[in-house]
Amino acid sequence: MDAEINNKTSRTFCIIGDPIEHSLSPLMHNAAFKKLNLNYSYIAFRVPSTELSESVESLKRIQIAGFNVTIPHKVNILKFLDDLDNDAQLAGAVNTVKNENGSLIGYNTDIYGIINPLENKISDFNGLKILILGAGGSCRAAIIGLSRKKGIKKIAIFNRDKNRLNEAISLGNKVGIDCYPYDYSDSTKLYEVSKSSDMVLNTTSVGMKGELSPIEASYITANTIVFDIVYKPIHTGLLLSAKKANARLIYGYEMLLNQGYKAFEIWTGLEAPRDTMKKTLFGIFGEP
Repeated sequence: MDAEINNKTSRTFCIIGDPIEHSLSPLMHNAAFKKLNLNYSYIAFRVPSTELSESVESLKRIQIAGFNVTIPHKVNILKFLDDLDNDAQLAGAVNTVKNENGSLIGYNTDIYGIINPLENKISDFNGLKILILGAGGSCRAAIIGLSRKKGIKKIAIFNRDKNRLNEAISLGNKVGIDCYPYDYSDSTKLYEVSKSSDMVLNTTSVGMKGELSPIEASYITANTIVFDIVYKPIHTGLLLSAKKANARLIYGYEMLLNQGYKAFEIWTGLEAPRDTMKKTLFGIFGEP
């Protein structure tokens, strides 16, 4: 991370997180750069929480052009940035950073990444009851996006960390949407809420390591929309349970692509080559 960038016509981008070896962002963005004949590159860095501050300083020293932020840094990254756009400030979470003449500006493209796939599945959000697993940065993005849809009845949020949970609930209250806190370890309540929900959204990393579904198929109703932001493996435990229950599935790669389109456009000022980015990922997965 300390190597100097000497070629002024080249630009380097990256993603930071922990874990990071699963990330497909380098594949997606490098394909987009190649398609548009840009002399840009994109790499991944594993950054443990204890090294976030010094890692951001290293990125500034090498004049990184921009970077993505993933679990677990989407909230803590804010203290190391120079400014935020309106959505990032409102959400209190950042997943995209642009270096503007030495100033690091934070954006939240997760909002679009979550809402656009939902809009493709839902024509009317009125009266929806929603269950969200997790209360981190992606949950915050979901709350902001969903608050812009009229008529959502309630959002139940399950999380282990009570501070994070309370912060997410407060955000919901701030943007005018009724959110209710629950302890993630209370499986009885989780199953009860799941059975009465029209949509289930997993914003945690559960499923990334092949874990079993946090909600069994018998507690997911048919036609419920189940959206898992984990994109590798493509068929997470939760989505397999949802499929067994005849629910409507939204895969994690859909969020990955949509937030990536917006990040690309913020960094380059160019329209993202969406077909190229999508086909690059489907080359790995095979379209489900």
